[in-house]
Amino acid sequence: MSTQLYRPTPRYDLLRTPFIGRLLRWRWGRLVGQLLFLCVALLMLYDGFTGPRLAPTNLATVLTWVHYRGFVMFALLLAGNLFCMNCPFTLPRTLARRISGRSQRRWPRWLRNKWTAVTILVIYFWLYEWLDLWASPWLTAWIIVAYFLASFILEVFFAESPFCKYVCPLGTFNFVSSTVSPLHITVRDQNTCRTCVGKECVNGNGDVLGCGTELFAPQMKSNLDCVLCLDCARACPYENVALAWRNPLAEVRRPDAWPRRWDVNVLVWVFAFISLSNAFGMVPPVYQLETWLAAVLHTRSEGIVLAVIFGVLNVLLPVGLSLGAAWVSRRLAGRREPLRVTLSRYTPALLPLTFAIWFAHYAGFHFLTSALAIVPVLQNFLLDVGIHVFGQPNWALGPVLPANWMDPLELVVLLVGVAASLDVLNGRSRAAADKFAAQLPWLLLLLLLAVAAMVVMYLPMEMRGTVFG
Repeated sequence: MSTQLYRPTPRYDLLRTPFIGRLLRWRWGRLVGQLLFLCVALLMLYDGFTGPRLAPTNLATVLTWVHYRGFVMFALLLAGNLFCMNCPFTLPRTLARRISGRSQRRWPRWLRNKWTAVTILVIYFWLYEWLDLWASPWLTAWIIVAYFLASFILEVFFAESPFCKYVCPLGTFNFVSSTVSPLHITVRDQNTCRTCVGKECVNGNGDVLGCGTELFAPQMKSNLDCVLCLDCARACPYENVALAWRNPLAEVRRPDAWPRRWDVNVLVWVFAFISLSNAFGMVPPVYQLETWLAAVLHTRSEGIVLAVIFGVLNVLLPVGLSLGAAWVSRRLAGRREPLRVTLSRYTPALLPLTFAIWFAHYAGFHFLTSALAIVPVLQNFLLDVGIHVFGQPNWALGPVLPANWMDPLELVVLLVGVAASLDVLNGRSRAAADKFAAQLPWLLLLLLLAVAAMVVMYLPMEMRGTVFG
C-alpha cells in the first residue's frame, strides 16, 4: 500500500480533549451510541407495527420523518457524520464477520462505485412520494427492518462494508453532505505512518476490526465514504489518528481533494436536484402537474406519473445541465481535456448550496415547525403501554419557533449557501487558472438552483408528520 501522505499536522484534535476524546477513543464508545439508537429503533418498530395507524401519532413516522432528518442536518453542520458513527444497522457487523469467517468475498469490481447509490437514492425518494412513506407507520417500520437485514446480509457475504459504502441511501446522503462538515479524519505525525508496518488503522489489530470502508487514514482527502466510526483511531497502536477541526469549505475548495470520477460527480448533481424535487413534491403545483401528466399519458397510476416527474427532475435535468455546463465551460476556457475533468473541477462548488437547500427544508421547515410534536406522541405511546404518569397528550404542541420566522430563516440559510458556493466556484476557477468566462455556465446554474429553491420554499408546503400540520 502506498504511504503517500496528504494532510499537515492538525492544530486541534478532538480525540485529545480530556473527556470527549477519551470517550471517543474508548473501545466501547461507539457501541454505547449504537445501543442507544438501537433502543430507539426497537421502540419505533414496536409502535410502527402495533401502534396507532395515524402517522402524526406514531413514534415510527414522527421520529423518522421529522426528528431524524432534522437532527442529522444539525449534526452534519456542527460536527460531521455523527449519525453514521452511531448507526444501529451496523451493530450485527461483528456477528456477521464471525459467521462468515474468512469466506468473505470482495464486492464485485464493477459495483465498486457510486452508480448503485445514485440509483437507489432516486428510487428511494420516488417511493417516498408515491407510497406516502411519511404517512404510514407500518411501511416505515418495514423500512427499518429492511435496513437491518440488508446490512447484515451484505456484511456476511462481502468485505469492505458494501452496505455503508455502496448501497445505503442514508449513508449516501450523509457522505455527500459531510464534504462540507467541520470534522475530518487525519493523522498527527506523518512520519509515524511512513514507518508503520501493520497499517492497523485500515487492517485492524485483532481487538478492533479497522476501517470498515477500507480508508487509509494518512491518505484520506475527503469525507466521502467515511462513517466516522473511529475504528482507525482505536486500532492505531501509536494513537496517531486525529479527529480534527477544519474549515467546512476546505474539502470542496481543494482541487486535489475531489475525485475525477463520473459516478461521484453525477451523484452530487442528482443529490442537488433531489433537494428541489423532494420539496417540490410537497407544494400545490405538483398536483396540477400530476393531473396534466396523467391526462397526457392516459394513465391513472400515480406511480407512473411520479416516475416521469422525478425521472426528469432527478436524472435528466441534472445530468443534461451539468454536462452542458461542462462542455460550454471547457470551450470558454479554451481547454482540450476530457469532459469529466471539467465537470469534476466545478462540481464541488454545488455542495454548499445543496446542503443549504436540504438544511432549510429538513432542519428549518419540518423540524423547527414540528419538533415539539414528539412530546404528545411519546405521551400517547406511554398511555398505550399502560404508563399514565405523564398525563394526557397535548396535540397542539409542534412549533419551536413562530411560523412567521420560517421564511426569513430559510432565506438566510439559502443566501449563505449561495455565497459559499460562489466563493468555492471562484476559488476553484482561479486555482485552475481558468478565464472568468469559464465560470459563467456554472454561475448561471447556481443562481437558477438558488432561485428555484427560494420559489419552492416560499410556496405553501405540507407540514407532514404532525397533527399540528
